[in-house]
Amino acid sequence: MGQRHDELLKRIRKLVKQNQDLLDENEKLKKAVAEISDQNELMKLQLKESRVALKEGLPPEEEQRGRKYEMATVLFAYIGGFKNLKDEAQSEAIIDQLDEVFIEFDRILKKYQIQKIKTIGDTYMAAGGIPVKNITNPVEVVIAALEMNQYLNKMQEGTEKPYWKMSLGIHTGPVTATVSGLRKISYDIKGDTVNIVHRMQGIGDKGKILISVMTYELIKEFFICEYYGKMPVKYKGDLEMFVVSGIRQEFSRDGLGIFPNNLFDVKFKLIQFNDIQELILDKLESELPENLYYHNVKHTVDVVTEVELIGWAEGLDDEGILLLKTAALFHDAGHTVSYDDHEYQGTQLVRETLPGYGYSKQQINKICDIIMATKLPPDPSDIYEKIICDSDLDYLGRSDMIPVSNTLYRELKERNRIGTLNDWNKLQLKFISGHSYFTKTARSLREVNKQKQIERIRKLITED
Repeated sequence: MGQRHDELLKRIRKLVKQNQDLLDENEKLKKAVAEISDQNELMKLQLKESRVALKEGLPPEEEQRGRKYEMATVLFAYIGGFKNLKDEAQSEAIIDQLDEVFIEFDRILKKYQIQKIKTIGDTYMAAGGIPVKNITNPVEVVIAALEMNQYLNKMQEGTEKPYWKMSLGIHTGPVTATVSGLRKISYDIKGDTVNIVHRMQGIGDKGKILISVMTYELIKEFFICEYYGKMPVKYKGDLEMFVVSGIRQEFSRDGLGIFPNNLFDVKFKLIQFNDIQELILDKLESELPENLYYHNVKHTVDVVTEVELIGWAEGLDDEGILLLKTAALFHDAGHTVSYDDHEYQGTQLVRETLPGYGYSKQQINKICDIIMATKLPPDPSDIYEKIICDSDLDYLGRSDMIPVSNTLYRELKERNRIGTLNDWNKLQLKFISGHSYFTKTARSLREVNKQKQIERIRKLITED
């Protein structure tokens, strides 16, 4: 019996050891997978930045030193309060409170896609416009600063003697950013812009948001700003500064000048459109088939320009112009996927892209409806669809109608969709003769010249 008990104990010990070995091995594998995953993420990031570097003509060694951003908006905040501490117990509680403040600041930055750079003690630095370049970063950083200030004030409501008083500086200019870290990717930035914003924070009044004149010029349409004074900057002269007290009343939904309303959002998106346009035009340049002689980048730019022109003339508001321009930008982007159902493919690209730029579901659905209205034969149901249909076929009433028409013929010919040029001219004559512009603006701009183009085409047709 004793021998059997000993053998059983040996087997148990052996199983326990084997189990522990498996657990240890599993732990090693998990660490290895985590390291590989982190390395992969960093490689993806570096590859992405390298592609940008190649596109911008940067040499590899310059990319390794750091990537240059010509327009970043840097925020530097100092949250004073430690000098009011009286004992160790109070110190621990206040430090915990500061951690809560920084956690909320991080959440606000994430909301506006602003990159946190670092926190050192009671200082906090962030930058808009990195790692992804954008034109809207000054507005995003200022509105984030307003929310940060408001949170700090609200947190201390009812406190007899508030501990925290934040001084905050914001400046827009060029920076050089370097990336580091495997498990957690982080950025560091340097340059005159960083030095200037650090000095601005140091001279600003507590509770005030101080911005440079560079930032002011880019955000003044949206925010209430007051002149603050000048600060000498080495080799650059005096730098004018302003204090931001809130969002302009017409753009604020809360009456406090902190949170933007729909009108703010629309005007912001009209600026942001430039970033989306750069993205989509780059996509068209690199991904459209080479034998798209008509449905190319030039055509897309023409339609974007024309919908804005007709839209304003037809009395549309800012949101209407935004929806039209966005639809025009994407209306032929589906050609990167398919020729025959490119309108539908364009709407799919819209649904993939625009949520990342804050477009609502309602706005996205409307943009998709506008795009689908360009499918021939045109049958628009509202003013938006009428405008894009007129803009898409604007060339019919232009003086360059025939050479533009010939590029479409060449495109169709290479796809075996049309016979001779004479066949094409007959088809064009039939189509144009039965075509009418839908908007009053297009009829007044193009209808007379369209009739001249009909006569020109008639003269080009030879009878069989």
